[in-house]
Amino acid sequence: MRITKRSIDVLFALIGLTLFAVLLPFLAVAMRLDSRGPIFYRQRRASTFVGRSEGGRYSFAEFDMIKLRTMRVDAESRTGAVLAAENDPRVTRIGRILRKSRLDELPQLWNVLKGDMSLVGPRPERTELLQNLALTIPFFEERMRECKPGITGLAQISLGYLGRPSPDSPIAALQDSLVNPMRLDGAEGSIADDMRNKLLFDLAYVAGLEQFVTFAVMELLVIAKTPWVMVRGLGR
Repeated sequence: MRITKRSIDVLFALIGLTLFAVLLPFLAVAMRLDSRGPIFYRQRRASTFVGRSEGGRYSFAEFDMIKLRTMRVDAESRTGAVLAAENDPRVTRIGRILRKSRLDELPQLWNVLKGDMSLVGPRPERTELLQNLALTIPFFEERMRECKPGITGLAQISLGYLGRPSPDSPIAALQDSLVNPMRLDGAEGSIADDMRNKLLFDLAYVAGLEQFVTFAVMELLVIAKTPWVMVRGLGR
């Protein structure tokens, strides 16, 4: 199965990078006209789960993920590392389009070709933020156990950009039992709740990797649905 998955990664990465090379000049011009700063943006992300130390700290393999820049160059100068929020004011005008269409993720095909990532898998989170997420959300680290992060995935095609379900999604009917489990006042719409939604889909994907048939069905389903998600602009 590992050989099959890697073969799929290499094939689609080569095809995708060829198409991206055609789009890049137009995207680069639009980005330059909209805001100053580099076209590409490198960010340290966590990969597969390594283990937990005696002090309780979680360990993950790390890599430098490449994206098209969607925020101002000084986006984290005052706040430090924080997760993107809905209608985030740090995002540029072109950045909103890139995020909504998921075009900002295309440079990660290079990470896939290098073997840092897979085409399909859980989204890699910021290393410095992952510690708190793993401590706050039970089993959050398990989504990356022996599984490379992906550009697209079951959660990405099933939820919005931030991890929130659409009103017509089957999981939307279960939100009362999934979000804000401690029933804290003012916690509605929190990032932790979005991550809990993502975790359900990520764990389902990781569990499906144990058998070739379920892996093949999920892999092909995610790959086939991803362009439709991009065209419809279901990201937020």
